[in-house]
Amino acid sequence: MMRRVALGVAGGTGSGKTTVAQRILDGVGRDRIAFLAHDSYYKDVDWRSEEQLQKHNFDHPDALDNELLIKHVEALKQGIAIEVPVYDFVVHRRTEETVRVEPRPVILLEGILLFAEPRLRELLELKIFVDTDADVRLARRIRRDIEERGRTVGDVLRQYMETVRPMHLEFAEPSKRWADVIVPEGGKNLVALDMVMARVEQLLAAAGNGG
Repeated sequence: MMRRVALGVAGGTGSGKTTVAQRILDGVGRDRIAFLAHDSYYKDVDWRSEEQLQKHNFDHPDALDNELLIKHVEALKQGIAIEVPVYDFVVHRRTEETVRVEPRPVILLEGILLFAEPRLRELLELKIFVDTDADVRLARRIRRDIEERGRTVGDVLRQYMETVRPMHLEFAEPSKRWADVIVPEGGKNLVALDMVMARVEQLLAAAGNGG
């Protein structure tokens, strides 16, 4: 049976994780990678009120359906296609749609809290942490949430102070110690990205999936 290689890209909100993941997709080849975003696996909560939604901590590991993600990674490693949930960040619910992801030689995961879950870490052959200054990350978060998720600056800052920053300090930042590679300044660090790409190719060759 073909042995598949799983990689994880983690880091704080706005750190440049997505850019690094995209560079890996482009460098290794999108036809060789099954890509999973941790954000797709937020638990589907039936909100009873606006107050319940406002008080919900989306930045705690318990907000994510790690059981399903683990099951999906294990399935892909076994050569079985999966149906990934589609999460609507405007209404904070899963949609009825799913996206089919076929097994590929490389399984690439991206998310803030990937390394905070021990069972996810065990499934990853290479763990990459993107390390970027907090002020840069906050500025990127504000711009993204306003432009892509229709939120106000006040609401973004409220959530940042109440949950995003405390949870980053409690879970995301400490998870850096589990990383095999730390990439400062995200997608702009071309030297680190070249090293990551070379390591991915080594892992693929060792698994019999090179070329």
